[in-house]
Amino acid sequence: MCTICAGFLPYLSPNLTSSSHRPSPALPPPAHWDLFCSVVDNFGDIGVCWRLARQLAAEHAISVRLWVDDLRSAERLVPALDAGQASQRVDGVEIRRWEAPFLALEPGQVVVAAFACRLPEVFVEAMARRQPRPVWINLEYLSAEGWVADCHALPSPHPRLPLVEHFFFPGFDGRTGGVLREADYAVRRAAFSEEGFRASVGLPARTPGELCVSLFSYENAGLADLLDCWSRAEHPVTCLVPEGRVLASLGKAFGVGHLEAGGRLRRGALSVQVLPFVEQRRYDALLWACDLNFVRGEDSFVRAQWAERPFVWHIYPQDEDAHLVKLDAFLERFGAGLDAGSGSALADFWHAWNREQGVAEAWPAFEAALPALSEHAERWAAQLEAAGELASKLVQFCKLKIE
Repeated sequence: MCTICAGFLPYLSPNLTSSSHRPSPALPPPAHWDLFCSVVDNFGDIGVCWRLARQLAAEHAISVRLWVDDLRSAERLVPALDAGQASQRVDGVEIRRWEAPFLALEPGQVVVAAFACRLPEVFVEAMARRQPRPVWINLEYLSAEGWVADCHALPSPHPRLPLVEHFFFPGFDGRTGGVLREADYAVRRAAFSEEGFRASVGLPARTPGELCVSLFSYENAGLADLLDCWSRAEHPVTCLVPEGRVLASLGKAFGVGHLEAGGRLRRGALSVQVLPFVEQRRYDALLWACDLNFVRGEDSFVRAQWAERPFVWHIYPQDEDAHLVKLDAFLERFGAGLDAGSGSALADFWHAWNREQGVAEAWPAFEAALPALSEHAERWAAQLEAAGELASKLVQFCKLKIE
């Protein structure tokens, strides 16, 4: 169980019963939120925060002030962003540079600290002075571990100030905060044209038997062996690689010193194309266009699940292999309902990929399981949808706290 659960006060859900038979009118969401993001690993945390901020603004009419401590990294994910400006508005979201000394200003009705980032002390003190005091949310990392549902939404009082922080856990069932998905996702998916996408990135029409793969990963020593498997395949393999950290491993495997967008490599049955770093909505199209998606971190991991395609998760490495516990927790949850052979092939390949060894040995069984994994991916996406969507659940939670 997570150590942050220790010391929580009992959580009392608000009383939603009413003696009136008339439905209560829907109350508007909080008018203004502050969302704090400390950028880690270039795109992981800002990817989630930017997606959440846009949803809050577009779908819930909330005025969002997004504080980011590294606008240079955010600039690649948000092409319209100018990292030289301390304050600007993009897609209905006010983006502010988070720097010291922090400005003295009035906090919003809701304050979200993403992924346990530490808020500026002057801002926390301003929160304590505000009347009514803000709803304070610690938006945690996504995990499939069993303790998450028990800790979701529990309160933690500030040791010195009259403030209470609530831990909000994304997750994979209805007892958690769910995961992010935009309201227009299904409409965009239905309108997607694979032929149009391939043409837009300079790919010809699909050839019979072609396996199309997207590769968005951290550096991985096992990649060379996997590329070798693909090059010796009896069918064409197309690998699309958005610019990112894996290019170093890709270049090493091909003996190429520098790779950039537009680069093309070929070996046997394998064709590799390097794509420009893609912004979030276009990344969905890349996932839809592929038969298999390699993803990393949290944001692309979630998008791969909505894409209803087989995928491979390169989880962010942690000391003492702590990340493998989270990997296994997800495999156990996600693998439920798979036949034994497909489940074993899935787990074996994911472990090989994350341990960066044994990838070539695990690939044949995993490739053979792709049809079963494709069907399973559709069922899994339906389960995710039934569990609820994070932005909506977060807004509802904060409404109840404000009331």
